[in-house]
Amino acid sequence: VGKTLYFHIQILSTKSVCVLVQMYHFIKEEMSWDEARAYCRENYTDLAKVFDLTDMRRLQDFAQNQTEAWIGLYSKPGDNRMWHWSLPGVRYTENKTCWGDTEPNDGAYPENCVRTSMAWIDFPCTHTFQFICYNDKLILIRENQTWEEALNYCRQTHHDLVSISNPHQQRWVQERAKNASTPFVWLGLQYGCAARLWLWVTDYVVCYERWASGGRTEACGMSAAMTTGGQHEWVSQRRNETFNFICIKH
Repeated sequence: VGKTLYFHIQILSTKSVCVLVQMYHFIKEEMSWDEARAYCRENYTDLAKVFDLTDMRRLQDFAQNQTEAWIGLYSKPGDNRMWHWSLPGVRYTENKTCWGDTEPNDGAYPENCVRTSMAWIDFPCTHTFQFICYNDKLILIRENQTWEEALNYCRQTHHDLVSISNPHQQRWVQERAKNASTPFVWLGLQYGCAARLWLWVTDYVVCYERWASGGRTEACGMSAAMTTGGQHEWVSQRRNETFNFICIKH
């Protein structure tokens, strides 16, 4: 019924290669927006959240000429045209560069759902199009645990504490962090005393950084956490502090 798109983004460092894989699924069956969302939630995670035109163009290249497809952006009737992502807990941030000229215009009222073409276009939700699903590998654990406890929990229950290797993954992780109940969330990054450098739990060195100004302390017993508000920057924290954390699933 469709194809799977894997985004492989490689960033070279002096000591390792960091690789990020994001997974979307282009479904060739035509459905209404509600039917498409139900299909994605049953078989994957949800209708796709698309951050920017770069994501859209990758999907368009993958889909070749089949560029009209539902994504997970919609507005609720009577909601004063406030846009929301279908994926629960993920907030919509206004991005005018993704919308087509004069869009959204509600031209065939009501146009409460969004499909991709060369840009975002609002459209009546009852129309049928192909669509794009997203398989989310991130999960926010709203429990307060030390860094070691969080690491063990992720490895026993899912796969690992999350690693961040480029700005694209940073954006996905910070969307999860926004819903935490603590001011920070643990990341899978720790300071290695023997090596005297920061290492991800995957044993990769850091090839992408988003440290807050003055937020990095290179000392034994320190691990990295992301702020759950503001700019979602990284700060070092003692490992015996307790915060929410983000796991990556298999």
